[in-house]
Amino acid sequence: MSLPEKAPPTRRLVIGITGATGSIYAVRMLQVLRDVPDVETHVIISSSGVLNIKHELDISRHEVQALADHVHSVRDVGATLASGAFATAGMVIVPCSMRTLAAVAIGLSDNLITRAADVTLKERRRLVMLVRETPFNLAHLRNMTAVTEMGGIIFPPLPAFYHRPRTIEEMVDHTVKRVLEMFEIDVPGPTWEGT
Repeated sequence: MSLPEKAPPTRRLVIGITGATGSIYAVRMLQVLRDVPDVETHVIISSSGVLNIKHELDISRHEVQALADHVHSVRDVGATLASGAFATAGMVIVPCSMRTLAAVAIGLSDNLITRAADVTLKERRRLVMLVRETPFNLAHLRNMTAVTEMGGIIFPPLPAFYHRPRTIEEMVDHTVKRVLEMFEIDVPGPTWEGT
């Protein structure tokens, strides 16, 4: 007698979207993940993130939320994501404002994005923060060091040019692919193939 095949385990990925510039990275990541059947997305958007999405991409919060499997209010600190008992593959904060970076660096869990990041770190899961600011001041650098020392990964979305991108979309796709590879999620996109 053969047993029925088990469905592949679903990997939950938490995606926090804050008010830093670069909301295109978050939207593109959600679009790409729609085609990955074993990844379940949990999205939290800050109020500044909503404003930035509207300003940079001229789309609504609802259009972004429609790309996610699950949406959580940034004010709901009692959500499943606020507990380490809710297993996830990790979290991406994309883009990550300096305010959010600072809150994570000092363990200030004052909203669901920063609480979910704190849970990710305390459970020793992967936290990737696409920090957006330039130039960095000393406080920014110290906060990045603090998060790195706690096990987080600071990943400024710096464009690469070795694959000779012809469009902004190709540059964004390269960054999205690199970030998702950190969670062992393989998606189409340019890769380095040597010289």
